[in-house]
Amino acid sequence: MSRLKSELEVQCPCCLATLVIDLNLGRVISHKEPERANKPELSDAQRILADQARRREDIFQQSVESERNRDDALARRFEEALKQAHQEPITKPTRDFDLD
Repeated sequence: MSRLKSELEVQCPCCLATLVIDLNLGRVISHKEPERANKPELSDAQRILADQARRREDIFQQSVESERNRDDALARRFEEALKQAHQEPITKPTRDFDLD
């Protein structure tokens, strides 16, 4: 594609993409991403999908296990708070107009 005199081709310093900017419009008119070096091969697709499925299943199992243990943890925290409440002396709460 031929370039106009008002078009400027620039490389992005962050992602190394090639940007074509029209100086008259003051806008990016074209964007081309660079080729990825670590592009997966088609022959690895089955292995990659299986790894991702296994990872999702592991994360799901961890969340199920944490939900099972959550009730026990909440019950322990409640018991500890109840013991602490029984040990503290009962005091009358301070109100704002009592401080005057």
